[in-house]
Amino acid sequence: MNGAGLRLLVVDDDAAIRDFLDTVLTADGFEVTTLGDPRTAEAVVREGGFHLVLLDVMMPDQDGITTLEQIHRADRELGVVMMTGYPSVDSAVESMKRDALDYLRKPFTLEALRAVVLEALRKKGLLRSPEEALHRSLAESLRQARQARGLTLKQLSQKSGLSVSLLSQIERAETSPSLSSLYRIAAALDLKLRALFEAF
Repeated sequence: MNGAGLRLLVVDDDAAIRDFLDTVLTADGFEVTTLGDPRTAEAVVREGGFHLVLLDVMMPDQDGITTLEQIHRADRELGVVMMTGYPSVDSAVESMKRDALDYLRKPFTLEALRAVVLEALRKKGLLRSPEEALHRSLAESLRQARQARGLTLKQLSQKSGLSVSLLSQIERAETSPSLSSLYRIAAALDLKLRALFEAF
């Protein structure tokens, strides 16, 4: 797993679990912050920058459901995976009602942990396949090249002979451009085709 550039927050009162998750996820390339006191989670999240939270359900100072609500108060879009050694239908339902992304039962295997983290990041659109990463890189290169030349999508459409709709979809990485489309865009921008791939 390559978590490069992604920041994870682990909130669990069990130091051994925190150390284990820190070790494993750091080795997988994530930048990991751990907290033993859930009451500090909202303030830490408010500082920003996290992509995913792994949150224990049962903690002595404050339960995970309350902490989940506080985390989402600080950052409504932040993905949260609940962890518990005492799974119940009620706690699972309460977690999902409050927009938890997933539920991880303790003790969990390394494979189960990685699978849940990967799926949670995919749900949030934070983990992309090499093909998706290439589309996004191309989209960014095209947008920057077009804007550097002061061209609107309509003007690029006129120069390339491609529709505004198609160009817009390519720039938003919503469609995979054909090689012939890329040639036409590169020519319209007075670029060598190779230049569009240099950022990838």
